[in-house]
Amino acid sequence: MCIAVFMWQAHPLYPFLLLLNRDEYHNRPTKPVGWWEGGEILGGKDEVAGGTWLACSKHGRVGFLTNVLELHTLPEAKSRGDLVVRFLESEKCPKAFAEELVKEANEYNGFNLIVADLASKSMVYVTNRPKGDLVPIKQVLPGIHVLSNATLNAPWPKAERLKLNFKLQVKKYVEGELSVKEMVEKLMRDRVKADKSMLPNICSPDWEFNISSIFVEVDTPLGKCGTRSTAALTVKATGETSFYETCLKGDVWKQQTFKYRIKKL
Repeated sequence: MCIAVFMWQAHPLYPFLLLLNRDEYHNRPTKPVGWWEGGEILGGKDEVAGGTWLACSKHGRVGFLTNVLELHTLPEAKSRGDLVVRFLESEKCPKAFAEELVKEANEYNGFNLIVADLASKSMVYVTNRPKGDLVPIKQVLPGIHVLSNATLNAPWPKAERLKLNFKLQVKKYVEGELSVKEMVEKLMRDRVKADKSMLPNICSPDWEFNISSIFVEVDTPLGKCGTRSTAALTVKATGETSFYETCLKGDVWKQQTFKYRIKKL
């Protein structure tokens, strides 16, 4: 699941702004956002596979991903969360990293990956779906984009809804500083589900309906599943970076914010 909306090189104060809901089983061991060992990477961590869904570095590198909704997955596939970590630890530009990833893309279940280097104003999108010999790599153009569980900017109902409401919120603040926490509450807590006639018909209708909202909450035989953290990552033209997260700890939502300045932005 998961859904992200982001603004890239399209605002006078914020070259990059991202809101992201991470959807997962609530009982899956996870570390909240924090500085990783070594002090260069900031992000949450999946304690099962060791990867992450969203992280950034002190040098202005950012990576985030979503899974592709598909009926059948490979249990022996490599962990998709490792892709973000690998990019942040590498020195390759986004395009070169994506080109290298193409060689092994079929070893993963379906993913959508965004990698960016803010210093060089370069952002690339890569996905390994649909399956085939050709793995699409695209430069992300300036503007507002949404990434859910299909391709970038795919017109799924919740993606379209989030993109429209995000635009309205940005317009509300004109060219001034954005109220990120207000945007999180108004946009990422949205529980409105899609009309059943608009579902993609990939999995069971009940499952697709339950995950068709921006904020997801589903009871399953394996436990509660759905949105367990929301992140807001903002980078100003000055390099000032803020990583806000609200996440579930038990049954309580906790908030925290990390601030730092990107080197040489």
